[in-house]
Amino acid sequence: MKHLFVAFLAGVLALSAGFAAAQQKTQRIRGTITAFDGTTLSVKSREGTDLSIELGEKASVAAAKAITLADLKPGAYVGATTQKRADGALVALEVHTLAPTVTPGHRPWDLAPGSMMTNANIESMVQSAGGQELNLVYKDGSQKILVPPGTPIVTTVSADRSYLKPGEYVWLNANVGADGKLTFGGRIQVSHDGVKPPH
Repeated sequence: MKHLFVAFLAGVLALSAGFAAAQQKTQRIRGTITAFDGTTLSVKSREGTDLSIELGEKASVAAAKAITLADLKPGAYVGATTQKRADGALVALEVHTLAPTVTPGHRPWDLAPGSMMTNANIESMVQSAGGQELNLVYKDGSQKILVPPGTPIVTTVSADRSYLKPGEYVWLNANVGADGKLTFGGRIQVSHDGVKPPH
C-alpha cells in the first residue's frame, strides 16, 4: 500500500509540474523605454501599451550594432525577416546575426503583416538585380532572399544595464505569470547610436 501511495504521489507531482509548465506563457515585447530604476523596466510597446517588466538578477543586455553584408561570410548563422513580393520573391526587411542556440527554420513572424523569419546559415551571396541575393540553408530546406541596398544589417554586442535609457528601443520575450506580472531573466536587446536591435 505504501508503494502505491508513493507512486500515486509521484504521478500527481509530475502532472502538477507539467501543468505549471503548460501554464508558462511568454510575451514578445517591442517598444520604447520610458523608465528604468535598475530592476523594473517600463516600456511603451509598439501597440501603445504601458508595460512594466521585472528584471531578474541574471538578466543581461546586448546593444545593437550596424554591420554590412560584407561582414557576413558563407557559413554565418543569420536571421532574415522577409516579406513576399508580388512575383513571389522574398525580400529582406532586415538581416541579423544569431546565436547558435537559436532554432533554425522558416516560419511566420510578427514584425509586419505577412512577414516571415528565416534562421539559417548563409550558403552563398551573389549580386542580383535590386540588391544581393542570399541563399540561406537550414536542416529541412533553403530560401533565396533578396537584400536591397539600405536594408538594416545588425549584430549585437555585450552591454550592461546603463544602456537601458528612456527613449531607447528594446526587444525581449518576457515571461507572463498567472497574475499577469511580466518578468525577464534572459538577454534584452536594446538600440544604441540610432541602430535598432534585430526584431
